[in-house]
Amino acid sequence: MLIKKRTGIEIPSSEITPKSIYLSRRQFMRGAAAAAAGGVLVACGAPGAEPGAEGETSTMATGSSAEEGFVQEAMPGPVSSNFDELGDPLNTFEEITNYNNYYEFTTDKERVATLAKDFPTAPWQVEVGGLVNKPKTFGLEDLMTFEQEERIYRLRCVEAWSMVIPWVGFPLSKLLNEVEPTSAAKFVRFETIEDRENMPGITRSLFAWPYVEGLRLDEAMHNLTILSTGLYGEPLLPQNGAPIRLVVPWKYGFKSIKSIVKIELVDTMPQSLWMKAAPNEYGFFANVNPNVDHPRWSQATERRIGEFGRRETVLLNGYADQVASLYDDLTYDTTQSG
Repeated sequence: MLIKKRTGIEIPSSEITPKSIYLSRRQFMRGAAAAAAGGVLVACGAPGAEPGAEGETSTMATGSSAEEGFVQEAMPGPVSSNFDELGDPLNTFEEITNYNNYYEFTTDKERVATLAKDFPTAPWQVEVGGLVNKPKTFGLEDLMTFEQEERIYRLRCVEAWSMVIPWVGFPLSKLLNEVEPTSAAKFVRFETIEDRENMPGITRSLFAWPYVEGLRLDEAMHNLTILSTGLYGEPLLPQNGAPIRLVVPWKYGFKSIKSIVKIELVDTMPQSLWMKAAPNEYGFFANVNPNVDHPRWSQATERRIGEFGRRETVLLNGYADQVASLYDDLTYDTTQSG
């Protein structure tokens, strides 16, 4: 069933990154490597992405039960009426996973395919608690009972490349409303799974695992903030943060934490993994701002994947009309502030 909704954030269909380009990161990540000169690690993390376009929504198949647990199934048919403009049909699993960032597996993009391919994403649970009235642990089947919508958003990576991708998911606010945050809750802390058996990169002391990110509560409750369960009408793949990840389209991509297992409402600002790793480079807000450079490169322009040349970066990634009111103190930069 196709459900069409106007969100007020529609982006021209011409801006949608073709599926073949998005799923075959080998075609564009070589160009992005210049931003990380000298082999210095950067915060874009696992291959997530954000987009923007027709603003339609659709109901995604909720899955089925099996002996090994809940299995998420693909959507039966096109996600939206502009599906043909999204690019070629899905690539093979091998093509999709042959060049990706996901430091929990490895920093070697060429090896993520081998190491993440069999990562178990079912059964899965997300513990939601902290300063709430009704703490609850959600199974994957519970998460799929929320109406699944298509949200086409822009993605702006802190490495200065960008994409436009159609996610499938639901507003984070719907999940938070289920647990009823208390008046003391000011921030939301997110935590990625720390699976040392299946994520070999965690065994290295590269970062203070697990991966942690955070939002202010008003950011988390904003309608643009979603939990994604799929993209291009298909369930998320392991390298994209399966089975559930955050998408915050006006922030740099590293804020959109993947493979979430814990969400906690807290009264103090969470310290994210990248804030701990490089506090002079990565701050809490990490809002897209062409006027504030990363300490090692300019943020004034970006390379849209699939295009030649560069385009100007847009304040708050083009979502200023929707979210600028959240920031009366103009905390748009990538460094620690606010």
